[in-house]
Amino acid sequence: MKNSDTSTLATPTVQVIGRMFTLLEILAGREESVSLKEISEKSGLHPSTAHRILNDLATGRFVERPAAGSYRLGMRLLELGNLVKARLSVRDAALIPMRELHKLTQQPVNLSMRQGDEIVYVERAYSERSGMQVVRAIGGHAPLHLTSVGKLFLAFDDPQRLRSYATRTGLPGHTRNSITQLTALERELSKARQLGIARDNEELELGVRCMAAGIYDDQNKLIAGLSISAPADRLDESWLPKLQATAHEISVGLGYSQERKKS
Repeated sequence: MKNSDTSTLATPTVQVIGRMFTLLEILAGREESVSLKEISEKSGLHPSTAHRILNDLATGRFVERPAAGSYRLGMRLLELGNLVKARLSVRDAALIPMRELHKLTQQPVNLSMRQGDEIVYVERAYSERSGMQVVRAIGGHAPLHLTSVGKLFLAFDDPQRLRSYATRTGLPGHTRNSITQLTALERELSKARQLGIARDNEELELGVRCMAAGIYDDQNKLIAGLSISAPADRLDESWLPKLQATAHEISVGLGYSQERKKS
C-alpha cells in the first residue's frame, strides 16, 4: 500500500501539469530547438494540444520559439534555477555566522532575499527564550517597504523602479507605523543608502523592531539581507556593529571584495 501511495504522489493530479512536465523534459533532452512535430510524436500529444501548452509556456518565458514551429527551453528557467542556487549558497555561507550572532543577542536572526515585490525568509536562528510571540516562518514573505531587509533592496533601486513599485503595490500598511507614502519612503531609503543599514520600526508587526545589513556576492551585488528582530523595547543599538560585521563575513564567504567595490 505504501508503494502505491508513493507512486500516486509522484504523478501530477492535474492532467495539463503532467503534460507540461513531459514537454519540458523533451526540450531538456536536446541542446538545439525541437520541432512541434517531433515534440508531438515523443509526447504522444496531438500537435494542437502540444502547441497550445507550449504557447502558454512561452508566454511565461519558460519556453522560447527561435523559429516558427520549433521550441527550446526559455530563460525563465535559468533565472529560477539561479535564484534557487543563490539561496542555497547564501544559506550555507550564513548558517554558522547567524548562529554566532544569535548567541550574542539571544534574539531571532533572519536571512532574507528579494523575490519580486516581497522579501522571502530563507533561514532563521532563534530560541524560545527570545520572548517574541510572532516569528516569521522560513518560506514566509512580507512587502519590501515594511521590512528592514526589503528597504535595503528598495534603497538600491533607481527612482523609476521605486515609483513603479509604489504604484504597483499601493504601499499598503500593516500597522500604524507603516510607511504608506512615497515621499516618506524615499526619505527612509535615502538614510538606508547613506548608512548601509535599514530598520523596521514596528512597521510590519506592532511590538517588533528590526535592524538589517546587506549581504553581497562575488559581483558585489546585494543578494540578501541579515536582520535582527526583537521586542520593540529590547532592540539594542550595541548589536549593530556585530550585525554589520556578520553580514560582511558572509559576503566575503561568497566572494565579495571591498577593493572591487571601490574600483
